Amino acid sequence: MTPEWIAADWGTSNVRFWAIGADGTVLGERTSADGMNSLASSEYDAVLTQSCADWLKKAATVVACGMVGSRQGWVEAPYQTTPCAVCPSRMVTAPTLRSGLTVHVIPGIRQTDPADVMRGEETQIAGFLAQNPGWDGVLCLPGTHTKWAHISANEVISFQTFMTGEMFALLAGQSVLRHSIADSGWDDDAFGDAMSQTLARPEGLAARLFSLRAAQLVHNTDTITLRARLSGLLIGAELAAAKPYWLGRNVALIGADAVSAPYITGLASLGVNAACVDAKEMTLAGIKAAHALLETINQ
Repeated sequence: MTPEWIAADWGTSNVRFWAIGADGTVLGERTSADGMNSLASSEYDAVLTQSCADWLKKAATVVACGMVGSRQGWVEAPYQTTPCAVCPSRMVTAPTLRSGLTVHVIPGIRQTDPADVMRGEETQIAGFLAQNPGWDGVLCLPGTHTKWAHISANEVISFQTFMTGEMFALLAGQSVLRHSIADSGWDDDAFGDAMSQTLARPEGLAARLFSLRAAQLVHNTDTITLRARLSGLLIGAELAAAKPYWLGRNVALIGADAVSAPYITGLASLGVNAACVDAKEMTLAGIKAAHALLETINQ
């Protein structure tokens, strides 16, 4: 195994490394729990060296995306400002102790009005466009902080972030609803009904949230049903607010099946057929695209 370079997806909780051959083939993959939350800026170099020691005997270049470029990361990579290309023409170089090693950090993207930021998702978008040349429409990246991004001519024109995933976790785990929401399980009908309610009347969300607790106390409603209702209420409100993005446009999702499935169901109920691609695959494809652009610039 002779890696030509190393790709890194450095997140808040963990980091994933790939050894990449000269022809772009993935020669190996490793993960570590040393995410941004557990590191000082001076500790990133050691994590990379320890995790990829054998690869670094041959590879002299690393291209990294994600929270590694945040203000609390290895080195701050200033945001690009929309509208902007998904693959940056310039990357920031992180300080390293190893002679001959260069670590390039992909910047995130910001929007000034209304204010919004993304860091890591731009690389997934770049990966999607690398595999779907000329694609024009809206990409939804569901997760803790779901992004809706309008893409045209290989640029991010605008985007909006929704804290739907985090709100679900907080409500289900820390609010009064924690007594009524199951840890797992699903009910398609309950999800669909609840989603329809907030799609039609999103202003009623706060009242309908408390009704979940009341439904268990008054009617002894099953906690799995209530879990699906909570998801439906929140995603319905999000889809109502994101209507300017998905209405009349091509839509695709980038995310894991488990978090993407409710969005696919919700969009389908609105007559929007959205394809879904894997986030991990798009991240790697995006880092490869950034590396290819780096090679072109250096030539």
